[in-house]
Amino acid sequence: MNRGAGSSLNGKGDRETRIAELFAALGETPRIVQPERGQDVSALAREAVRAGEKTIVAAGGDGTISGVAGELAGTDKILGVLPIGTLNHFAKDLRIPLDFEAAVRTVVQGRVRSVDAGEVNGRIFINNSSLGIYPQIVSRRKAQEQQLSRGKWPAFFWATVQALRRFPFLDLRLTIEGRQINRRTAFLFVGNNEYEIAGFNLGSRACVDAGKLGLYLTQRTGRLGLFRLAFHALFGRVDQEKDFDVFCVAEARIETRKHRLLVAQDGEIEWMESPLEYRIRPAALRVLVPPEEAAI
Repeated sequence: MNRGAGSSLNGKGDRETRIAELFAALGETPRIVQPERGQDVSALAREAVRAGEKTIVAAGGDGTISGVAGELAGTDKILGVLPIGTLNHFAKDLRIPLDFEAAVRTVVQGRVRSVDAGEVNGRIFINNSSLGIYPQIVSRRKAQEQQLSRGKWPAFFWATVQALRRFPFLDLRLTIEGRQINRRTAFLFVGNNEYEIAGFNLGSRACVDAGKLGLYLTQRTGRLGLFRLAFHALFGRVDQEKDFDVFCVAEARIETRKHRLLVAQDGEIEWMESPLEYRIRPAALRVLVPPEEAAI
């Protein structure tokens, strides 16, 4: 469980106590563990796998859930999700309730569904991975939160303004299904399955089990074009055909002149060695979803 996740559980007392109470009401007694200062949540998940736990529940935002999923991918372990983060994209796309009590009920009474995972250089992601301007925004946002004590959203706004003003474009070479594409672009977005990027559905997925990565490259290469794209995204006016080149593939290789690239994965950032090797991991995760949720 991530102590710093966004939800306050509607002010109903201590988070750990509340979780225990909700599970107890359904006849379950969970073992609740939280990472110590400086400890990675993935280390706790790894310990749970080694201990032979059948179901491992991640309570937090997408970054926390991604860290746990990285240890469970490709195993017979079951992932439960308690979405108490800020955006909770993974839970939304799987129709997992954002209401905390309903989410706990899903963990206890839900059905297991197999879903895909994305992978880049051996690291799992559940939503998306990107390079270019977005990782720079995340890096600047975190710096403003820590150094200037700004809230998450004000920090995100000013980080975006700074990135749009100063960001140098990337010269990439993509190898996709045997063909090479050279592109100067502001960012590359790689989704675990296809994303809807038109109208007001920016950032959602129709399915998470089609066995394909969705690769999105901006068509607007100039800085003015990038500002226009950001404006369109803000008001839900993104047009996939006009604004992006889209590729649906099982794997892709990304090369650049730089030896290392700053990469964002599910809201977290890290430096990775080039080239970047992306691939889809079909049905790599077993996730608890609501029993009434039909396959999508």
